[in-house]
Amino acid sequence: MSHPASLQPPPALDGRFIRLEPYHAGLKAELRAALDVDPEAWSLFSRAGYGAHFDAWWTVALERAATGDFQNFAVRRLSDGVIVGTTSYLNLKPADRGGEIGATFYRPEVRGGPVNPEAKRLLLAHAFEGGLFGQPAHRVEIITDARNLRSQAAIKKLGAHYEGVLRQNKITWTGHVRDTVVFSIIAAEWPMVRDKLESRLNALAAP
Repeated sequence: MSHPASLQPPPALDGRFIRLEPYHAGLKAELRAALDVDPEAWSLFSRAGYGAHFDAWWTVALERAATGDFQNFAVRRLSDGVIVGTTSYLNLKPADRGGEIGATFYRPEVRGGPVNPEAKRLLLAHAFEGGLFGQPAHRVEIITDARNLRSQAAIKKLGAHYEGVLRQNKITWTGHVRDTVVFSIIAAEWPMVRDKLESRLNALAAP
């Protein structure tokens, strides 16, 4: 009989292009600089993290991480050591070995390159290969605002399974009542998703 899973402390996750670093106080100034761009993109998020919104955003992120339901990572580009965004595990459920990947924001200049696919590769591998719960995850969700067509395209490109739309399930910081599009990857699909991501990253790394 298997033992119940438990949430493991977040490690740093190293890839070829980026390093995912768990939040700590020393990252605050670098992360503030990374997120203080593109207000139009932030309008599609549940909460804003740019400009005057950053301090409240940072405080809430740390409070949620302290509950064990969230694990937040700064995304550091290895080529120059600069933090270029953030991503997180959300709504973690150790008893069910599942949760979400989300709260993902990247600076405009790194969108469309290796940063997002490698971040997803690192987080999904950590979950499905036993690092997150001490046992392999059964399911990882990736959700997004129905208005965010760029995000939906990126999630589909991963090979995630489209599950549908949660209608008017969340009020964002702007007051918009949003519809949420839900995608998922289950353990049996991880090898296919992993191979697709590896192929993309290999192509991006080629001279």
